[in-house]
Amino acid sequence: MTTHTTQQTFEYLLRLGDNALILSQRLSQLCGKGPALEEDMALTNVALDLLGQTRLWFSYAGELEQAGRDEDRLAFHRDAHQFRNCLLLEQPNGNYADTMMRQFYFDTWHYFLIEALTRSSDARIAAIAEKSLKEVTYHLRRSGDLIVRLGDGTEFSHQRCQAAADALWMYSGEMFIYDELDQAMVAAGVAPDGAALRTQWLAHVQAIFTEATLIMPPADAWMQRGGKQGRHSEHLGYLLAEMQFLQRAYPDSTW
Repeated sequence: MTTHTTQQTFEYLLRLGDNALILSQRLSQLCGKGPALEEDMALTNVALDLLGQTRLWFSYAGELEQAGRDEDRLAFHRDAHQFRNCLLLEQPNGNYADTMMRQFYFDTWHYFLIEALTRSSDARIAAIAEKSLKEVTYHLRRSGDLIVRLGDGTEFSHQRCQAAADALWMYSGEMFIYDELDQAMVAAGVAPDGAALRTQWLAHVQAIFTEATLIMPPADAWMQRGGKQGRHSEHLGYLLAEMQFLQRAYPDSTW
């Protein structure tokens, strides 16, 4: 096990928090617009779960940084190029198949990541992961069940689900493309190995797709990347403009 710096841990925590925050914001945009009342409530609850996890990651990050930035400043006072979320999570909601396929791809990775992080050499990260695991497990079960219902439903729902699987596939690989920061976290025992996570992810996605009568795209397909380094699609800027408006217009306002 090698040593790692406080700055590296801070940056890794930003990635964890940004992933949860950006997907939470995307899901919150669907509040009151779900295809059924139960689904409307479920989407909002998942968004709230992810927001709660964001607060835990950002609170720890702010403590490590020691620069006076709390969870609110990290969320509302950074520009798009300073966010480190994967590109998958900033993609538009689209139709319901798009929304759930994005959720399923993320939930599968998130579950195996969080489960592994419960054994992190960083005790605080392990504790946050342990606290989040029950929620993340539910998210995975729910999104997988819905992919099966959509894929093995009507001809129309099957077509839309397959189209979503194909369109979003090129964003799924970024979660497993490890850079120097990721490798440092693995070497220090803070984070799990990306190749192992990818093996688990592919196996679970294949199992769900088989049940859903969907064709899984090639595992070796070309993948988009750059979100973890701050290079984002145009979609993130619009999302942040909506999410950060109040704090940008009225700095440091409180309830």
